[in-house]
Amino acid sequence: MLETPAHSEPSLALTATDLKQWAYCKRIVYYRHVMPVEFSRTYKMQRGRNVEAAVEAMEKRRGFRRYGLEGGERRFGAWVTSKRLGLAGKLDLLIVTDGACYPVDFKDTEGGVRRNHRIQLTAYALMIEESLGRSAPAAFVYLVPSKELIRIEIGDDLRKEVIGAIDEIRSFVRDERIPEPTSARARCVGCEFQNYCDDIW
Repeated sequence: MLETPAHSEPSLALTATDLKQWAYCKRIVYYRHVMPVEFSRTYKMQRGRNVEAAVEAMEKRRGFRRYGLEGGERRFGAWVTSKRLGLAGKLDLLIVTDGACYPVDFKDTEGGVRRNHRIQLTAYALMIEESLGRSAPAAFVYLVPSKELIRIEIGDDLRKEVIGAIDEIRSFVRDERIPEPTSARARCVGCEFQNYCDDIW
């Protein structure tokens, strides 16, 4: 059974996006929660919104066979929460069946499904299970450029990693410690927060 993070603080609300960013570059979460700064909305961020709207329109005309499901109910823009974990998030799409729920995320990205995507989807799964009282054994990522739909199994290892990340984020925020930057410097190019990371430029 998964435990509540050791440093859980209800006053610090986190989102599934925070967890995705923590796995991508921990400093993004620091800038949002410890040292709020102004940042520029990038072209990539705006394009992501436009792509999600277009995919949602197409999704409404598709069946469930491509998901390996016999049927279900689609809920676009569904909000899910977990009081136990102090998490909230808005799903691109939630598929609800008689026996389970499946979060679906639309990603306008090349290179397949990454670790930070898996972390975000697992956070959604944990919130679904608490707020809706139904199992979330798997999730799906729709990669817009390649039009691929990829199933992600939500196993124990991913669940434990999310719980650990929640604890780690709250520890850093509580102590106001700035994390080390990502070792993948290519991620810094075009980052909306790059002007604040003077130690790597």
